[in-house]
Amino acid sequence: MTSDSLASLADLQTEQRNAKTAQIDTVSTLELCQIINDQDQGVAAAVKLCLPEIARAIDLVVPRIATGGRVVYIGAGTSGRLGVLDASEIPPTFSAPPSQFVGLIAGGDGALRTAVEGAEDSETLAAEEIAARLESQPLGRNDVVIGIASSGRTPYVLGGLRYAKSVGAATVGLACVQPSQMRETGLCDVLIECVTGPEVLTGSTRLKAGTATKMILNMISTGSQVRTGKTFGNLMIDLQMSNEKLRDRARRVLRTVVSPAGILAAHRVDEDAEVDSLLAGCDGSVKLSILVAMSGLSPDQARLVLQKSGGMLSKALRSVDQQKI
Repeated sequence: MTSDSLASLADLQTEQRNAKTAQIDTVSTLELCQIINDQDQGVAAAVKLCLPEIARAIDLVVPRIATGGRVVYIGAGTSGRLGVLDASEIPPTFSAPPSQFVGLIAGGDGALRTAVEGAEDSETLAAEEIAARLESQPLGRNDVVIGIASSGRTPYVLGGLRYAKSVGAATVGLACVQPSQMRETGLCDVLIECVTGPEVLTGSTRLKAGTATKMILNMISTGSQVRTGKTFGNLMIDLQMSNEKLRDRARRVLRTVVSPAGILAAHRVDEDAEVDSLLAGCDGSVKLSILVAMSGLSPDQARLVLQKSGGMLSKALRSVDQQKI
């Protein structure tokens, strides 16, 4: 790293000393917690200022994942870990393919637990890791790479964004400083610069910057799943019933939608046995079970209606209602 690079790093908002936390080592434990909590209050406000850009990022993602594209998060350290965390939550929550959201951290999965020295300083490593992870179906025009770097200047992330642009993939940058080097490079189709300011501990971006990053990734992944029909209102109708808690939630979701229809519903869902039988007949799909229960269609017929409706349950239900008229 050159002296010029170090100088620019020292100028970042996240590297400045926070006057409001300068005495944090001299206060009581309760006061320490109050200081950190007070600082955290500003994070949601900082994210709020970025909502237009976050919405643009979601709108960039939706048509791509709806047609088989992928979202690839890349980051180093905390940024990388948060990307991996968010990506790993999508399959069980929304029954999305494991390849739809991919999280890559500089240095590979081992870096999730142990720092890999120098990995974030490589401008070529991200391209190599993306190519290795997506070997069977290389990154292309229908994919989105989201580069996460609190500093907005991490070489691993910038190199990955540059590689993504070179193969025609869409790009989103997420930084916690402004103006960022991401902006200067012009590598991002959408750039989110969420200014969280000086950290509680100088330069420790796992704190406020990390919290903001988690909130923004939550919005991008959740928003894109809502937009592609993975919910009915705020109900998760595509969850995977991988444990008893989720099986119980699936029953409750199904009842919440079907029970108000009362005698108009084609299937009764009063008893767990009735719900479980319906779910079993629909291969565990809550969404399909709801459509079958509400319409009286067979599972195969309901699948076709859902396919024609782009996987949107509300649209499928309207379609069935119109056919009955």
